[in-house]
Amino acid sequence: MNSKYDIIIIGGGAAGFFTAINIVEKNSKLKVAILERGKSVLEKVRISGGGRCNVTHACFVPNELVKFYPRGEKELRGPFHQFCSGDTIEWFEKHGVELKIEDDGRMFPVSNSSQTIIDCFLKATQNLKIDVLTGHSVQELYQGDDYWKISTNQEVFSCQKVVMTTGSNPKIWELLQNLGHTIVEPVPSLFTFNIKDVRIKDLMGLSTLASVKVKKSKLEASGPLLITHWGMSGPGILRLSAWGARELADKRYQFAIQVNWLNETDFEEAIDLLKNIKEENSKKLVSKYAHFDLPKRLWENLVKAAGISEETKWADVNKKQLNTLAEQLTQAEFQVNGKSTFKEEFVTAGGIDLKEVNFKTMESKILPNLFFAGEILNIDAITGGFNFQNAWTGGFIVANTITSLEP
Repeated sequence: MNSKYDIIIIGGGAAGFFTAINIVEKNSKLKVAILERGKSVLEKVRISGGGRCNVTHACFVPNELVKFYPRGEKELRGPFHQFCSGDTIEWFEKHGVELKIEDDGRMFPVSNSSQTIIDCFLKATQNLKIDVLTGHSVQELYQGDDYWKISTNQEVFSCQKVVMTTGSNPKIWELLQNLGHTIVEPVPSLFTFNIKDVRIKDLMGLSTLASVKVKKSKLEASGPLLITHWGMSGPGILRLSAWGARELADKRYQFAIQVNWLNETDFEEAIDLLKNIKEENSKKLVSKYAHFDLPKRLWENLVKAAGISEETKWADVNKKQLNTLAEQLTQAEFQVNGKSTFKEEFVTAGGIDLKEVNFKTMESKILPNLFFAGEILNIDAITGGFNFQNAWTGGFIVANTITSLEP
């Protein structure tokens, strides 16, 4: 059996649905199908943002927005001028979904449920008569003179144009590699650091503002640092893992970090501040009262690590102990041994080489009538709705390109 379509979209996730809906809304004559290998569609949408779906981010200037993408910053500048976060808000509102902005800039449906986004997409595909076919795993791709042939485990399809929205799917990458595309080897991005250290033992759930550097590297970031069962997480650590995805993979996730618990206060400044604290609190116990707005238990552990006992008063702290405490506060070294996935995020750095894609049209430069949207490309972002925004923007441009080419 050979099923004929004008456009086939491979991948039933966010980018796939958004592309399909926008194509048929712009040209209802086009026959479009979405092929999904799994039993259900939009699974990543379902679990994103803890089941609330972090749709986009309240950053409305393209040149600012691109700074959240460790890979894709340069390439996305043009696309974001075509379709940015503000356009996403407007699109969803037109489709009956109101979004809200949280304090950190993340945007969610007012309903606080990812099901709202899923229902919006499923309703649109039904109304627009887009075929959504699950359980179709693509086995082969073949390009003829003016058509594509797609063989799945169930059926053979033919179409004029193919849109790839399969995310980080090694099998699809391999098929595209066989057709001449270059695949940048995938490595994990957005992960937490596994650290076993007495200074952070039993401090799970504790969070504080800090800056972190990877030793023997230019990688550094600052932001809230969260201590976990396994080590360290939080925005600062995740930022480091995203920008350092390749470098840290090369190190096999074995490296040392330097944490400044005082964030922007350096060693020399810390010494001066500690001298003042010593003078003003001479009769008080060092470990009993936390300073610098640090959580009490963290302060106690750092004081202990500096060789200052629980019974020591500030008046009795010698110069060497003061120096060591300043070091623990501003230059604390920790050994990272491995990584853990951050919550439900499974973002990958890697995919289709960006040099092989025309970002004005999202079409392959190697295979005509083949388009890409979403994480199948070597584009990834930090958390906060940015990966979805890349999917919406790519899908919108693909739809624009395809419908402007069709009669």
